[in-house]
Formats: sequence, structure tokens, C-alpha cells
Amino acid sequence: MKNTFNMKTIVENKRRILMSLFGVVICAISVGIFKIAALGVDPFQSLMAGLDKLIPIDFGTLYVIVNVILLSFALITDRHYIGLATFINLFLLGYITDFTHKCLQKVFVNPSMVVRVVCLLVAIVIICFGSAFYMTADLGVSTYDAVALVMANTWKIGQFKFIRIATDLVCVIAGGVIFVLGGGAIKDIPTIIGVGTIVTAFFMGPLIEFFNVKFARPYLAKDKKAEEPAKIEEI
Repeated sequence: MKNTFNMKTIVENKRRILMSLFGVVICAISVGIFKIAALGVDPFQSLMAGLDKLIPIDFGTLYVIVNVILLSFALITDRHYIGLATFINLFLLGYITDFTHKCLQKVFVNPSMVVRVVCLLVAIVIICFGSAFYMTADLGVSTYDAVALVMANTWKIGQFKFIRIATDLVCVIAGGVIFVLGGGAIKDIPTIIGVGTIVTAFFMGPLIEFFNVKFARPYLAKDKKAEEPAKIEEI
């Protein structure tokens, strides 16, 4: 009887884990930068902001409840997308975002419009960059990302980038309506739904795919192109 020990598989799994951690951390940091920009958050966070205004419970608890609902959807339709990165996102993203936001507030006190615009552009780029890495790692995605992936890859409704645009638009519209229903002033809507929200709603899908093709997939493929380590066999 032979037991084969393949070091290549172990190396690739480590690479996937690092990609997942890197991707989630980068996405969390980007949300903190979005808040400094104050020109609108990403579509899912705009929905959460609306719900937070309407539902009188702690935001952290609300975030967990909403994500558990989305997690249930993914588990029922295609649990393939649920994994390590999903739970890292669920339990750590909020804390990293808060830490980033507090640190940046100390650096950028009353930021000018130019600084806010730069922060917005940086946030959009890095949230898509981070998303591409943890999606490609295939160790689970955020519960929200899983919705578009299930529709695109499991239900075969259409291409991911177009479905992502559609789900983002639903979040934006719902977030704005719920915010007003919760008593929010119309003049305050731009703080959760602004230029940044519209840009991410239309360009996050295509930009994530761009980073997938140009960076994340080639990075993961390095293991497959590398020379395969020798196998240790025991008889």
C-alpha cells in the first residue's frame, strides 16, 4: 500500500489561504477609506446603512443578522462558495473597517474635497483588487458576493459582471428607500449613496474581473507552472 505526500498541494493551499486573508483585509480597509471620502459607500454598505437607520439595534448585530440570511441562501443554493474567507469576512471585516476609519480620521482631519476624491478612487480600486484575490482563492467569498456568483455560475442567468451590476443597483435603490423610511433626511442620502456608490455599482463587477485576469489568477497559477516537487512515497 502506498501513501503519496504531494508538497505541491500543500504549497497551493497555503497560497489560497494567504490570498483569502489578504483579500478580506484589503476589502475591510477600503470600506474605512470610503467612510473618510464621505462620497458614498459601496452598494452593499449603502443597503446596510439604510437598514441601520430603520432597525433600532446595534449595527454589529444587524450586520451579522443580514449576513446570516445571505449565508443561508448560499448554503441552500450552492455551498461551494462558503468557506474560510466567508467567516473571516463575517467576523473580522467590521473590526478592521472601524480600526482603519479611526486611524484615518486622525490623519485626515476635515479633509478637503481633493483628498476625499483621492480617497474615493483609492477605495474603489483596492476593494475590487481585494475581492478578486479572495474570490480567486476559492476558499469562500462574502455572503453578498456569493449571491451574484450563484446566479452567474450555478443558475447560469448571465455573466458575473452584469449580474453584479444588477445586484449592486438593487442594494443602492433599496438602501436609499429604506434610509428615508427610517427617518433619514433626503439631504443626508449622499453620505451613503453618492458618486462613489454609483461608480462602484457600475464598475465593481468589470473591475473585479480585470484584477482576476491580470493579477489574482496569474498569482495562483504560479504554483501550477512551477516545477512539481518530488513525491515522497512510503511502502
